[in-house]
Amino acid sequence: MASFNKVFIMGRLGQDPELRYTQGQVPVATLNVATTETWGQDGQKQEKTEWHRVVVWSKQAENCAKYLAKGRAVFIEGRLQTRQWDDKNGQKRYTTEINASVVQFLPSAGGPSAHASGGADMENRGGGFDTSFSAPSFGGDSGSMPLYASGSGDGLDDIPF
Repeated sequence: MASFNKVFIMGRLGQDPELRYTQGQVPVATLNVATTETWGQDGQKQEKTEWHRVVVWSKQAENCAKYLAKGRAVFIEGRLQTRQWDDKNGQKRYTTEINASVVQFLPSAGGPSAHASGGADMENRGGGFDTSFSAPSFGGDSGSMPLYASGSGDGLDDIPF
């Protein structure tokens, strides 16, 4: 049986991206993204926010650090990854994070859009942040093409079949 590890989230940054470099000078950025679910119960609006740690690599990491800031809306595509390490007291610690393959900068309300790399202008998606945003398609419309960190950018390498 084949397995599948793919995550899609759309939310807002809770803080500015943190850019670091590995010992081999490979850029890596950490994003903290909030997604909020709202629902009604007994006439009362309920809300729950989840926080997601996202790791972005290479040139895309540098672009995230350069163009993103706290409060900015983003669409993330990636895979879940759990890492293990020993803390300073020798205790085993774990963290689960999203290893991003796509980071799309979504337009801010009333502001210009910025891009991680190439692609069509995002302004054609409309004004501000809208929770009805649909995930980018892998079809031939370049206006809906996701921004890929590596590869040819045609999206074909990321199709799971």
